[in-house]
Amino acid sequence: MRFDDHFLDELKQRLRPSDVIGKTVKLRRQGREYAGLSPFTKEKSPSFFVNDDKGFYHCFSSGKHGDIISYLQETERLTFTEAVERLAAEAGMALPEPDARSAQEDKKRAGLSDWMELAAAWFEGELRRPVGQAARDYLKRRALPEDQWSRFRIGFSPNSRTALKDYLVAKGAKPAELVDAGLLIAPEDGGQPYDRFRDRIIFPITDTRGRVVSFGGRAMDPAARAKYLNGPETTLFHKGRLLYGLYEARKLLHAAQAAAPTEQTPMLVVEGYMDVIACQRAGLPAVAPMGTAMTEEQMEVLWRLHPEPTLSFDGDKAGQRAASRAIDRALPLLKPGRSFKFSIVVGGKDPDDVLREQGPAALKAQLTQTTPFVEALFNRERDAEPLDTPERKAGFKQRLRAAAGAIADKDLSAAYRDDLYAKLDALFPKPASGGGFGGGFGDGGGRPFTPRGPWRGGRDRGPPDPGIRGVARAEITTRLKPFHAAVAIAALRHPAWARPYDEAIERVGFGDPRLSTLAHELFEALADEIGDDAPFRAILERKGLGGHVAEVERVASAIDAPFLDPKMEPHRAKALWSACYEALVEIGDAERALEALRREAVTAGTLAATRDLRTRITALERQISGLEFWQAAS
Repeated sequence: MRFDDHFLDELKQRLRPSDVIGKTVKLRRQGREYAGLSPFTKEKSPSFFVNDDKGFYHCFSSGKHGDIISYLQETERLTFTEAVERLAAEAGMALPEPDARSAQEDKKRAGLSDWMELAAAWFEGELRRPVGQAARDYLKRRALPEDQWSRFRIGFSPNSRTALKDYLVAKGAKPAELVDAGLLIAPEDGGQPYDRFRDRIIFPITDTRGRVVSFGGRAMDPAARAKYLNGPETTLFHKGRLLYGLYEARKLLHAAQAAAPTEQTPMLVVEGYMDVIACQRAGLPAVAPMGTAMTEEQMEVLWRLHPEPTLSFDGDKAGQRAASRAIDRALPLLKPGRSFKFSIVVGGKDPDDVLREQGPAALKAQLTQTTPFVEALFNRERDAEPLDTPERKAGFKQRLRAAAGAIADKDLSAAYRDDLYAKLDALFPKPASGGGFGGGFGDGGGRPFTPRGPWRGGRDRGPPDPGIRGVARAEITTRLKPFHAAVAIAALRHPAWARPYDEAIERVGFGDPRLSTLAHELFEALADEIGDDAPFRAILERKGLGGHVAEVERVASAIDAPFLDPKMEPHRAKALWSACYEALVEIGDAERALEALRREAVTAGTLAATRDLRTRITALERQISGLEFWQAAS
C-alpha cells in the first residue's frame, strides 16, 4: 500500500512526537524540547532530544535523527508500512483506499495467502499422522522435541504427487492458483500440475508479519536430488528480500531489549533452518538466507533490526565462501553504526550440533565470541595466498587498499584504510636494520610469514582450495572428463539455463573439483542476476580465467555434445542440458549421502541404504558415460 505526502503530513500533525516517543522513553521538558536517555545507546546523561514543533527527534550519542515513523522502525523493528499503520490506528485515521490495480493485486495476494495458510496447517497435520512416522523419528534424532514442532509450525509432505493438491482443490482452490503460490509445479509439456514438496519435512517461511508465504522442504530420502528445496519466487515470496525466521527473531530481539535496554542483544545470521531453530530455542534472535548468498536487500532488513548483526557460517569451505561473499557485498554499504561481526562455531560444527550436544549455554557462549568486520576482512586477504615473496606482499597491500576504497562512506573508508594498514605493519614488523613493510617483509627474523586460519588467528585450516586456478593444463587435459567439461561450458555460455539450479551450482558445482572455481564464479553471477545477454566470458577473462575456460572448452570438444551445437533448437538444448546436469547433481548428492552413511553405526538399514546408493551411482555414471541422455534427445 502506498501513502501519499498529504496522508503522511496529516498523520504527523495529529500525533505529537513527545507523546509517541514518551511511551518508551522517559522524557523531561527542557525549554521548547524534551530530553531523555538515548534508546539507542548506553548513557548516564541525557543526549536524546524530541522537538514537537519541528516534528523530529535527535540523538547526539548515536547520531540517529528522524520522525515518529522512523522512530518506530528503529526501536520496534517495524517496516515503513507497519509503522504507518500502527500510527494511523493511534491517530484514528482510516488508511487510504488502494487504487483499482492495487486492490486487485491485494485481493489476489490475500487469496494466495489463504491457501498458503491452509497448506501449512495440512503439512502440520500430516506430520502427526501415521504417514509422518519417519519424519517424526528424524526430528527426535535431531533432538527437536515434539512440543517445539508447533512453535515453528514444522510439518511433513507425504510421498504423493497430488496429496496436497487434492486436499486444497477439495477446499475450493484452483490448480492455477496453487501453481502461482508455488505449491504445485506445472509441467512444461502442459500436463497436470503436481505437488512441489513430496516426502519432505516442511519448514514454513513467513513474512515480516508472520504470514506464511512459502515453504522449505528437507528431503527424507538420502538419495534425493536436492537435500533442501525452497519454494519459487511468487507474488508472495521474494527469496532475496526475506530471511527465514525473521518474524520470530524480531519478537525475541524486542523482548530481550525491553528486558535489558542497556545491553546489546546479538542478532545472528546462520546457514540453515535447523540452525535458526536451535538459536531461537536458546533464546537467541537468529535468521537465515534461503540457499543463496545474502543480498543487499537482506542486509538492509538486518540493519533495521540491529546495527551490527553477527554472521555465523559453518567452518567448512562452503561457509568460508558464504562469509567472503557477505564481506564483498557489505563493503559498499557500510556506514558508521552499520556493520557486521563474524562468529564461527568451533570444531566444524553448526549451531544445531552444539545445542544438541552441549546445550543452550554452550551455544550462547560460542556465538558471543565474535570477530569485527575489519579483522575478518584483513584475515581473508592475508590468507588468500602465501605471503612469501615481495610481489605477493605488495599484492596483499593492494587488496587491502581496494577493499577500503570499496566503502562508499568516505570517512569510514579512510578509517578502514588506516586500520588495515596498522594491522599490516603489525604483521610485518620493522626489523632492527629498518625497512618495515616497505623493506623488511618478514617476521623480524628473516623467515617468510605463514598465514593462519581464515577467520580466527589460531586455527590453521590449510591453504584455500585452488580450484581450477591451481590445476596444471596437463592435469585438466588428462583427468577432466569431457562430459563434465561440456556441461560446464554450456552453463557458462547460457547462465539462464543454470539459474533454476543455483543452489546445486554452489553445492555440487559441475561434479569435478577441477571445475570448482568456474562453478563459484557462475554462482556469484547468478546471485547478481546475470542473464544470457551479459558478457560472462569477458567477466571470466578479466578475472584471469580466460585461459582455463579455453582449456575446458578444448576438453569438451572431444565429444559431440548436442546442447553445445548452436543449430540445435534452444528449448531442446536447454532440456537436454538440464537432464545431464541433474544427473551430475544426483551423483554428487548420492556420494555425499554415501559418505554420511559411512560415519553412522552399521545396521541392516544403513547397509541396505549404502547398497542402494552405490547401485544408483553406478547406474547414473554408466548412463552419462554412454551418452544415453544425448542419444535419446537427438
